[in-house]
Amino acid sequence: MNKKIGFIGCGKMGEAMLGGMLRSGVVSSEMIMVSTASVGTLTKVTSKYGVQGCLDNKEVAGFADMLFLAIPPSMHERVLSEVKDYIKEDVVIVTMAAGINTSQIEEGIGKRVKVARTMPNTPSLVGEGMTVISMNDEIDTADIREVTTLLNSFGKTELIQEHLMDAVPAISGSSPAYVYMFIEAIADGGVRDGIPRKQAYRMAAQAVLGAAKMVLETEKHPGALKDDVCTPGGSTIAAVATLEENRFRASVLEAMKACTDKTKGINH
Repeated sequence: MNKKIGFIGCGKMGEAMLGGMLRSGVVSSEMIMVSTASVGTLTKVTSKYGVQGCLDNKEVAGFADMLFLAIPPSMHERVLSEVKDYIKEDVVIVTMAAGINTSQIEEGIGKRVKVARTMPNTPSLVGEGMTVISMNDEIDTADIREVTTLLNSFGKTELIQEHLMDAVPAISGSSPAYVYMFIEAIADGGVRDGIPRKQAYRMAAQAVLGAAKMVLETEKHPGALKDDVCTPGGSTIAAVATLEENRFRASVLEAMKACTDKTKGINH
């Protein structure tokens, strides 16, 4: 891709995205510039990935054809005010902060600009991210193709309408945390029955990975896949019944609602 990529901020998520882009070969290191708030972070990122770096957000804004805002929601207003006079005319601004919509980006810049609103997740660190994208009306087909190409370099993408974005953290942004809790609980059960801790974690994590892959690759309904494991009168259906008695699915739904409610309240 012959586009200059800028990152304002480069925490764990920004670094995951940057690393994925470079590993995939979709963009070369000399086409990327990063600005960070600290010399320590800047030194770490530039030495590890061989990209250009600085401590000045305005310099990155003037460099980038595609500008990634890898910063918390609370920093957007200040950073946009800082860089608005330095961005290129045709720049695509990519935000990844919960609760920040495309209109807020345009208001911060003070004019109509191309904006892609994204919600990545932490499995992007291992190339298995799920990034959901919505675009404003300024984005054209070529922009969509370039944005998705970059984001597909560290996982999968889904394009949705912006009014649905506040529901995304609960289903793919925050949900790895629920899954980690589930894996930990499964492993604890194994440890209780005598399986060594490290082996229990590996076994539980691989089971979850395999189950997820079955859903994606077979495209069968998750309920049907569950039924395939449950033999009549067997141990699996006994476990499933216990989960139902303890409101397993209802608890997950309630957790997702809490996550969505919190997301909607961040900037409203």
